[in-house]
This record gives sequence, C-alpha cells and structure tokens, in this order.
Amino acid sequence: MITNTFDPSPMAKLNPFVNPDAVRVDACIITFSYMIEKFVTETYDCEQIGESKSVTGNTPIYLIRYKNKKFAFFKSFVGAPAAVASVEDTRAIFLTDKYVLFGGCGCLDREIARGKVMIPTAAYRDEGTSYHYAPASDYIDIPGAVEVEAFMKENEIAYVKGKTWTTDAIFRETEENFARRKADGCISVEMECAGVQAVCAFRGLKLYVFFTSGDLLDSPKWTMRAKEGQIKDTQHDSGHFDIAIALADFIS
Repeated sequence: MITNTFDPSPMAKLNPFVNPDAVRVDACIITFSYMIEKFVTETYDCEQIGESKSVTGNTPIYLIRYKNKKFAFFKSFVGAPAAVASVEDTRAIFLTDKYVLFGGCGCLDREIARGKVMIPTAAYRDEGTSYHYAPASDYIDIPGAVEVEAFMKENEIAYVKGKTWTTDAIFRETEENFARRKADGCISVEMECAGVQAVCAFRGLKLYVFFTSGDLLDSPKWTMRAKEGQIKDTQHDSGHFDIAIALADFIS
C-alpha cells in the first residue's frame, strides 16, 4: 500500500543541508498568518537572517531577541508538504531542537468557543507526508502536548485538548469522515500537524503545538464563526503570537 512507504534510512536521493555553523537559537516559532508576520516584524526586535527558497516565493527567516534569548521565526506555506519542507530547510539557516507551531483550525465540537486555544494530543494522518517519516498508523502522538498544557496552566490561559484531524483535502471533509473523526475524539481539523510531528520525531526535534479554534464543522452547515474583517479571536490575532513566544521562552 502507498501508506507503507516509510524507509527508516536517514539518507535519501535529495537530503536537506544542515549547517553546523548556523546561528544557534533557543527555539523556532512558526506561524501561517501573513498578518502575524507583519505584526512581528513591526513590533519585536528582529532581523532577517536568511530565507527558505521556493519556486512559489522565498520565505524570510527572522531572528527575534526576547528576554535574553534568541528565537527564529518564519511564516510557513499552508499544508503538510510545505510545512515539513520548511522545517527541513531551516536547519541550513539556524539550529535548534525546539519548534513551536501555531495557527488556525476548524472546530469539530460546537461547544468549543470561537478563538479558544486548543492543544492537540495526537494527529490523525489523513495526509501523505508523514508516511515518509514514520511507520504507517492511524494516529501519531504529540508528546509536546504535556509541556504545552503545563504552560497554559501556569499562565492561566483557558484551553481545551484532544486529538486533531490532519487532512490534505479541505474540500473533502465529508459528513461521514467528520462523524468518524469526532467519534475518535478529534476536536479540530487542520493541514499540518501530523506531518510536522513526523518530521520532528524523525530528525530528533521537539514540537510544541497549539491552535486557535475557528470555523465550525459541527453544525448542519459549515459556518465561519467570524464577521468579515474580524481579527480578534482568529488565527490572525496577534495575541496568539504573544502566547507562542511566551511558550517558546517556557520550553527553552
């Protein structure tokens, strides 16, 4: 089967370049929001230290100085293949073993409020990238959830936790598949978590993830649950970057 394509060999035909002399940082923070990228570059003490190159456009990599620590930061393209390739590419520009990933997600439970912080504990592998980094299985565990939850508790940030559904096909989240994933205990759906967790585990890196609850699938019709132009309580809310950088400080 196509899902049984995992090869444990660390070498491939094309291998990412790891620069042993790259700048060392305490952690890396990854967002998907162009608005948060703009907020960070205008608000924090940061400088561009490199870029991840792609035919679709280059991704600037920034260095942020925060509380006597150094954090890398960049905006990833959406989807597991792009996010995983970005993680692989960055090790030519900086070195760390800690990655903080945050972004928006669809909500599978109507009881979870819009804008609520969600911590994934495991990801359903309904994408293709993770099967090249880990043996086939329905779910991949997110061990960093333990530390993310500890951070949220210490800082008195309200949260919910549960499994997430990582899919490549946002327009094929059918009623039957939604029902199956919700029955499994999934509370969110997104496009990157399983893949990024798989590459981090394969490369000996640690991943810390949280999501912002967004559009709702648990209703007769899909609903955006946000007004046009709304920023607060969405994945573009800069307050979630404040959580991300405080989390990076906590785990480093």
